[in-house]
Amino acid sequence: MTTSPACPVVAVGAIHHDTIAHAREPIRPETSTPARLSARPGGVATNLARALVRLGVPTRLVGALGDDGAAQALTGQLEGEGIRLAVRTRPGFVTGQYLALHGPSGALTAACVDDRVLAEAPPDLFDGIIDELLGTLPKETIWFVDANLPEAMLVRLGARLGSHRLIANAVSDAKAPRLKPLLGDLECLMLNRGEAAALTALDRETAPEALASALAQTGLRRFVLTSGAADILVLDDGTISRFTPQVTRIVDVTGAGDALMAATIAALARGTTLGDAVPYGLAAAALTLASTGALAEDLSWDALQSF
Repeated sequence: MTTSPACPVVAVGAIHHDTIAHAREPIRPETSTPARLSARPGGVATNLARALVRLGVPTRLVGALGDDGAAQALTGQLEGEGIRLAVRTRPGFVTGQYLALHGPSGALTAACVDDRVLAEAPPDLFDGIIDELLGTLPKETIWFVDANLPEAMLVRLGARLGSHRLIANAVSDAKAPRLKPLLGDLECLMLNRGEAAALTALDRETAPEALASALAQTGLRRFVLTSGAADILVLDDGTISRFTPQVTRIVDVTGAGDALMAATIAALARGTTLGDAVPYGLAAAALTLASTGALAEDLSWDALQSF
């Protein structure tokens, strides 16, 4: 049981307005499919921040928004959930939008994203925010970045954060390579099999064990490598360990990886080792898979400790 107070976390990355469709029958091209649609905040950093506040971690979210109604709605909801926002508004841009289509099993069929508000941002967009937070937050604060940030911005943030604790998420196969300049500076990298293949230039069908071995040669000190429902491979102190996901009824795969990441970071923020933190992540992923949407309604630190 881990009951120590959590250190702060600063999450820097995507703030999106998500539209999620859950089809009642297989999705077919060139025609409409009956579905249930819902809208909610999204983006890796946002999903992390929303989960962390439920897990009792003081959290700040740094990101970019457009000057539109979606920005106003997101700001109100996220602040209402207890997240401290530090955002830059970019006139002329729309707030990030994400559209996901899920089949009847809950599996993701297709997704599209419009993230120009962040993808086309100048590297120094968050300099003032970061400098202010560095001057006020304790040294043990965990800083998190997602690969939705442009590579030049990631490099700039890595340089400004220096020796501070820095954790990253690879986000997607296409965006994972943006993190290459930072690999040696990370406390931990969270990624999946496809993202690992993109970082190591190996084939996507390469066995997870081989991907883990290749990742260990990139300068990473720690990583958490997921592969769908298969075992999770964790590098810590030069040793690769294996963790088995908990069996659960799958309602919706949306957010399971983000939940695993958030609960793992919440445990790290309470002073655990990575090996002791991952089981909390697995419990959070199981709770999320069994619910609809990116954030399980019953997610809490007490729930994870008794899961």
